[in-house]
Amino acid sequence: MTDNQLRAIAKKIRAHVLKMILDSKSSHIGSALSIVEILITLYFKILNTDPKNVNDPDRDKFILSKAHASFPLCLLLKEKGLKPKLTTHLEIDTKNGIHCTTGSLGHGLPIATGMAFARKQQKIPGKVYVMISDGECQEGTTWESLLIGSKHKLDNLVVLVDYNEIQALSRLKDALPLGNLSTKFKAFNWDCIKVEDGHSFKSLISSFKKKNRKGKPLAIIINTIKGKGIKEFEDDPIWHARKLQGKDIEIGKKKLGII
Repeated sequence: MTDNQLRAIAKKIRAHVLKMILDSKSSHIGSALSIVEILITLYFKILNTDPKNVNDPDRDKFILSKAHASFPLCLLLKEKGLKPKLTTHLEIDTKNGIHCTTGSLGHGLPIATGMAFARKQQKIPGKVYVMISDGECQEGTTWESLLIGSKHKLDNLVVLVDYNEIQALSRLKDALPLGNLSTKFKAFNWDCIKVEDGHSFKSLISSFKKKNRKGKPLAIIINTIKGKGIKEFEDDPIWHARKLQGKDIEIGKKKLGII
């Protein structure tokens, strides 16, 4: 699949995300739009999954811990031929690609760590990928999971950090600064790489194809723009929870080619 084809899917997904948010009268459009390219890269270029064989024990698994951004994931799973329930948070539905219930931050990584550990114990191939938010890196369960991943040499575990530097309604640096996050991961004995442009398929594919070193879990910090795709919404904390109304709806539709 070419870069242009991937971009066309991204445009389609963003337009459908906007429609879903309007239909459900929900929020979190900023969080949803920031991860579109990441999810497309995973499901079209990286993950070893087959929608026709969802019970394959050797398949890769993906967990979206920042599940308030669930709409693009649900839409991508539909693109792959599955039928997940379109919800603002995720409820477990393994036959349709949702491997655990998530929503409250700090839950996805511990679950993914347990899955990766179980696979190691049972000598089952395949990786477990989990996406967390940068604000989620303030949760105690995140760091407990990192310690466990290192202790048990979970080289089948990959953590993707959506690093848009916005937490809820404030800048990350103003709420609770994380400092040098890459250094922190490495201090916990994880390998860590950074993607400077989380909306570049070339950069994402190159980084995601890097294999875990033996005995080392891997963290990938991905720089993204909250609200990506609608210029007026980009990099603005207000779009974490604000609902679309009035002229904002027209702006969103126009930018995403719906009108």
